[in-house]
Amino acid sequence: MATIDPHSFTESTHPLTTHISLSLYFDFSSSTIHAAAILTLASPHAGPLSMDTRSLTIHQVLDPQTLTPLPFTLSPTDDPIKGRHLIVTLSDHSSVLIVFSTSPSSSALQWLSPPQTFNKLHPFVYTQCQAIHARSVFPCQDTPAARVRYKALINIPRQLSAVMAARHEDRRPPVAGETKAFGSSCFDFDYESLWCADGRVVEEFEMNQPVPPYLFAFAVGELGFREVGPRTRVYAESVPSILDAAAREFAGTEEMIRQGERLFGDYDWERFDLLVLPPSFPYGGMENPRMVFLTPTVIKGDASGAQVVAHELAHSWTGNLITNKNNEHFWLNEGFTTYAERRIVEVVQGEDRAVLNIGIGWRGLNEEMERFKDNLECTKLKTNQEGLDPDDVYSQVPYEKGFQFLWRIERQIGRPAFDEFIKKYIATFKFKSIDTETFLNFLKENVPGIEKQIDLELWTEGTGIPPDAYEPVSSLYSKIVSLANEFKLGKIPKEDEVADWQGQEWELYLENLPKSAEASQVLALDERYRLSESKDYEVKVAFLQLAISSSCKDYYGEVEKTLKEVGRMKYLRPLYIALVQGAGKDEEKILAKRVFAEARDSYHPIAQGVVESIFAKHGV
Repeated sequence: MATIDPHSFTESTHPLTTHISLSLYFDFSSSTIHAAAILTLASPHAGPLSMDTRSLTIHQVLDPQTLTPLPFTLSPTDDPIKGRHLIVTLSDHSSVLIVFSTSPSSSALQWLSPPQTFNKLHPFVYTQCQAIHARSVFPCQDTPAARVRYKALINIPRQLSAVMAARHEDRRPPVAGETKAFGSSCFDFDYESLWCADGRVVEEFEMNQPVPPYLFAFAVGELGFREVGPRTRVYAESVPSILDAAAREFAGTEEMIRQGERLFGDYDWERFDLLVLPPSFPYGGMENPRMVFLTPTVIKGDASGAQVVAHELAHSWTGNLITNKNNEHFWLNEGFTTYAERRIVEVVQGEDRAVLNIGIGWRGLNEEMERFKDNLECTKLKTNQEGLDPDDVYSQVPYEKGFQFLWRIERQIGRPAFDEFIKKYIATFKFKSIDTETFLNFLKENVPGIEKQIDLELWTEGTGIPPDAYEPVSSLYSKIVSLANEFKLGKIPKEDEVADWQGQEWELYLENLPKSAEASQVLALDERYRLSESKDYEVKVAFLQLAISSSCKDYYGEVEKTLKEVGRMKYLRPLYIALVQGAGKDEEKILAKRVFAEARDSYHPIAQGVVESIFAKHGV
């Protein structure tokens, strides 16, 4: 039997799930969800049906029509990447009901106790299902090839509220007997009494457009919101200062949506709401349809955080509408979205901003080539990820090399022709999951002779950066790079040279400095510009990396503080690597181990795993 995805047990000969109905009871006291899922298949099936699970207790599998048990097996041990293989035996069934509970160790869920929240009064929980973590929330065919619609009943304490990457239908009291259809009698406790207990409320959601499982998302806590546009609310924990700052940062969202529609066609998801999560959120943003999740570190006070929103918005067309078939083709999601993001930024914030964005990405791409010099497979666009955890090989390569590939095609055929091509591509493949070959065939059909002008195989299957990739050019970009080169000669920029710099200019400057410098020079730079105290984490972390690699121990206290106050992997990964990589780092390794031991519980499980893999690689 052949699987369709190196990260899933889903079999190529089995029908795919098309709809899931979920009943979810949140027990904050045990960091557990007691739940049931009715999975509807594309066609009736007889014989074994394979599904993915991780850290789930399967109580029973039933025929949803008769509530009679169906035979099932769960592999006795975990595959370190894929989790546990659930096999249900069907007899010409077109749907199956699975009764289950999550565990506190679910890799998708972070449960925050009241002291870990801003108001410190109520608990909070949220999901992060990309790349392969939906299986730790509910049993499913956890592959982007299986696009599903879903409904969900979420039972939570009345003082909390829920948001979801789906349309909100109702908030109401629990109804006696409504869990019977979900096999509530299969639990070894009185599930009905829990469901209908005083102080509980049910929130109903529905997603009626087919999405890959990694886009399943919810958050539950003490939430508030601000209206920022006709299609957009900004949600966050109910703290007026946070909500107001987020509303100011993202006030231009509607204009970005309109520009996205002008470039790429109608926005198909109705709402574009934003949720600012607690600092432990491991990514900058997550493009969950209708409800984008964001780290609070993007609220910088100068509207530059809107570039992350532009990226997540661009996913509404590339990634959410058209999705990579599996993670080996991740560039189809992220390369296209990075290109689309920069087109939106160019229109809304100006060409200089877009060029700075490209320049920062160019530096990042070159750094990834160094990171993967002993694993060149990870420098390809189309990768072989058999036996690899996608979280471990996550990098800027699919974003930035993918962007460079599309930018190369644009330069070859001209922007007007490429714009028409992208619109046709989106219209042709919307709500489908595709692979690299499908894209290349479509490209060759619609741009005859392109394979003679661009080496498509080198770009998609070759290692490294192709020779026809392109470093951006602008007077501002060149000035910043020139000033960074002068630092190597001992010169620090003058105040009048940087008077109008914002975070991105400083980020690009720091990215172009040598990897290490004289400690006195680092101290002098910071004394003049206070980069270690920057409110912009992109700037602060880039400076702290330089300080660590320059053995500038004056800043180790600030490094520790930063590692304890944010959980975004974009910041954790380089700081922990800087502390433990290389010879003669005994003191730094002791610091890294201590800080991680003290901060670990505040990190999302995905981030915990990434730091642990860094330590394992460097013998910590």
